[in-house]
Amino acid sequence: MALSTRGVIVAGVVTGLVFAVITGGRDAGDQAEVRTSVVPKRIDIPALRLKAPLMKLGLSDEGDVELPPFDKPTTAGWYTGSAVPGDPGASVIIGHVDTKTAPAVFYRLRDLRKGAVVKVVRSDGKTASYTVDSVERVPKNDFPAERVYTEDGLRLITCGGDFDWKQHEYRDNVIVYASLVRSA
Repeated sequence: MALSTRGVIVAGVVTGLVFAVITGGRDAGDQAEVRTSVVPKRIDIPALRLKAPLMKLGLSDEGDVELPPFDKPTTAGWYTGSAVPGDPGASVIIGHVDTKTAPAVFYRLRDLRKGAVVKVVRSDGKTASYTVDSVERVPKNDFPAERVYTEDGLRLITCGGDFDWKQHEYRDNVIVYASLVRSA
């Protein structure tokens, strides 16, 4: 169905620990404001014929990475504690794979292949272009938080793999790793 809360909680807790180490305990939202007022507005993935708006995602009161709301399945979210696409650092965009009734924004993310282009349109009029390096499916319990949240490049994340009907969630995450080609 959709990106599960339990899987994101694991990633969120690890993410919080990683950011605490990186930022010396400062709030990631405060850092985003210090970095820039530029935000990503839209993601374009030509190989998937995908153009989707982006919203801001922060951390919940429990310290978990927020998810886009289920009532906006065609919208992906940029994690504000990560780099603005086109800037140095790891930039993380999260989207649902599906809803209870239909595919969602990242339904075909697993179909991306090495070399595919991903573009992120920014609020300053620039477009950050990335090339896909790899696509992997990993068990949610083995989420590679350090690689996702600390290495340079764009990370696209959704759910995938088999659906666990008892837990009402997918067992894995699909993660796309992409490197910046240019920001113009």
